[in-house]
Amino acid sequence: MISFIRNRSLLRVSVAASALCSVPATAQSPSRTELEARVHQLEDAVARLEARLARSDVSPIASPVPTSDASVVQVANVPSGTAKAFSTSRQTVPPTPDGFVAERPRDVTATPGRDGFTVDGTTVRLTGQFKTVAASSRYSGGAMPTESIGRDFYSPAFIPVGDPVGSHDTELGAKQTRLTISTATPIGNHELKGLLEMDFQVTPGTQANQRVVNGYNPGLRRAFLTYGRFLAGQEFTTWQYLPALPETTDFVGPAEGTVFARQAQFRYTQPLSSTLSLAAAVENPETVYATVAAPVTISSGSDPVPDFATRLNWKPGFGEFSLGGVVRRLTVGTATGDAHAFGWGVSLAGKVPFGGGRYNDARFMMTAGDGVGRYVGFALVPDAILAPTAGVLKPVELTAGFAAVRIGLFGTVRSSLAYSFQNGRYVEGYRPLLDTKSAWSGAFNVFVTPFEDFDVGVEYRHGNRAINNGSSGNLDRSELSVRYTF
Repeated sequence: MISFIRNRSLLRVSVAASALCSVPATAQSPSRTELEARVHQLEDAVARLEARLARSDVSPIASPVPTSDASVVQVANVPSGTAKAFSTSRQTVPPTPDGFVAERPRDVTATPGRDGFTVDGTTVRLTGQFKTVAASSRYSGGAMPTESIGRDFYSPAFIPVGDPVGSHDTELGAKQTRLTISTATPIGNHELKGLLEMDFQVTPGTQANQRVVNGYNPGLRRAFLTYGRFLAGQEFTTWQYLPALPETTDFVGPAEGTVFARQAQFRYTQPLSSTLSLAAAVENPETVYATVAAPVTISSGSDPVPDFATRLNWKPGFGEFSLGGVVRRLTVGTATGDAHAFGWGVSLAGKVPFGGGRYNDARFMMTAGDGVGRYVGFALVPDAILAPTAGVLKPVELTAGFAAVRIGLFGTVRSSLAYSFQNGRYVEGYRPLLDTKSAWSGAFNVFVTPFEDFDVGVEYRHGNRAINNGSSGNLDRSELSVRYTF
């Protein structure tokens, strides 16, 4: 068909050229000039037509996509919270500038809401959140370093200690904005699912500054595949129980009292009954240590054995509970060879609704162990202390926990009250004077949801950190958070 159009166009050019040649050479009349101009116009039209045919990459006379091709789709997460089936017409492909309609290169069916769209049998969903936080903070023990993550969210290890001159700063940021892409592909009796999640709350040193454009690099939060009971990729550590975390304007909230880590792992989950399941995983090892002479924490990078984590979930009718644990082989390379120590930790957590209200619940977590400092409180205390000359590694013992109560006030207005703590105990003779000994915080907030998926919260938090030489510092922070989840 393309060749036919081209031949027909060339035939027109030939006819016009013949007509031009039939005019006597001596007759430089206006009619000859007009014919030359028309031939040039015709040649330009043929060139444009050939270019359009090449761009379309389809039959030149393509039939429009029928607008009556209705299909029934299932839409979840409608405002009422129930799924509804309805009929929707497949959108027509917009015509190209030359009037042709391009065929669909693949079978792509879009559906409204959070159902996402399907590409060759794979359902793709895009979710996430837009979040802006404004925080005003006062420190009794010195100044918080510029661009420190301790300014972005509550991380007790960054509370300044030892300076009698306090400081005050105010920060506004949108780094906690988040993007999540998930996929699901039916394979056999299960679905192969994938998840990729990013935000802009990454480690200092890879960020921009606040001088002009406040541009920040995206950072990997989670990236994993699941098939049936298996998971492979980066996810929250298996022995962490996310449902226990209280509602807060902060990035985490009760940081010193919670198990919190995201890392690569291979996990298997086995249902034991209708209310009981057991998960077990091998996870990325990383020993975080300090020396007797210096409080700076160091990542070993010499761990030959992965960490082994497990969690038992129990969901009776009156709440949900978790018992998690981890065992580790801590390893640090020294000039005289590797130093080793054994690490372990257990954590009991839960969430219990009460009073029948939508927002009424109590949440808690209690954690204890040796050599698990990097898993609790953002490495508030190190896993172990190294004596380099002796080549001896001594784990640091810790206890930590939090408790929170949330109460619905009226409508979608609710309030939470939370307390969190952590204590570290060092082996005598292996106690850096400037390392953290303890930390605690208390927080009170009020949230309102004026319309679905849009939350506004205000929160006040007081935190305290003490170090081994007896010095301490306080943090007082007032915070406003605006978040839209999609």
